[in-house]
Amino acid sequence: MAGRFCVTLRHAADDPDAATMAFVTASAGPASGKETLVFLTTEGVRLAVKGAAAAIREPGLPPLAEVLENYLAAGGKVLACGTCVKKRGLAAEALDPRMPVAGAASLVAFLSEGAASVTF
Repeated sequence: MAGRFCVTLRHAADDPDAATMAFVTASAGPASGKETLVFLTTEGVRLAVKGAAAAIREPGLPPLAEVLENYLAAGGKVLACGTCVKKRGLAAEALDPRMPVAGAASLVAFLSEGAASVTF
């Protein structure tokens, strides 16, 4: 379990504080040498839309787009819940290819191989 970390994120523009802090927290994973996954679910999948993070800014915190880009550049992974993407009618061509759509089975597989996990 020591080598993996998972953050599940349920929010985007509906809670900029939680969305930003989820990626701030997740960023500690790659910085600590841990394989890190952010799983976007419910409203969080809206962050998988190209450029969506740029519109989210919580006063007193770094810009979400900056934190997200740094997380990805450090090797962090992001998956977007396929059921949630479909429910919200998000078009595949609108999604950032660095945040692929995946089913819940991908989250279960990551967690079942041993991972600490937090949810925002």
